[in-house]
Amino acid sequence: MSEVFILIPGLPVGKGRPRIGKRGPHTIMFTPKETVAYEQKCAEEARLSMGSRELMAGAVELKLQIFMPIPISYSKKKAQAAREQRLVPTKKPDGDNIIKAVCDAFNGCVWVDDTQVVDYHVTKRFADEPCVIAIVTPLDLQSC
Repeated sequence: MSEVFILIPGLPVGKGRPRIGKRGPHTIMFTPKETVAYEQKCAEEARLSMGSRELMAGAVELKLQIFMPIPISYSKKKAQAAREQRLVPTKKPDGDNIIKAVCDAFNGCVWVDDTQVVDYHVTKRFADEPCVIAIVTPLDLQSC
């Protein structure tokens, strides 16, 4: 099986922490709505990119390129530096939380389970059009 290229347009969203709420006398845990919506968007784009391919069953490598929007408050000079990658985003969302959201969304769409990801390569940069680009490559490695 060959690699899969998945483009997730729009603002990258990190996986939010589970929240605790009350429903009558019961305490419940729930995932924030923004996280649920983003994971659904990631899963939809993954399904489209996978087409009729089978789920990846073995070890995989995940390359993520995270592109954050250039803040409108930046001066022209600072915005140009961001475009040229001389300035990088160091604010939220955290890259690892974006990875968690994407990996959870790809379960059952790209691979069987995100435990199959054994190699991660991640970059976080600015761009005029925010998005996440995911490239998933099956690895020819033995697993135990």
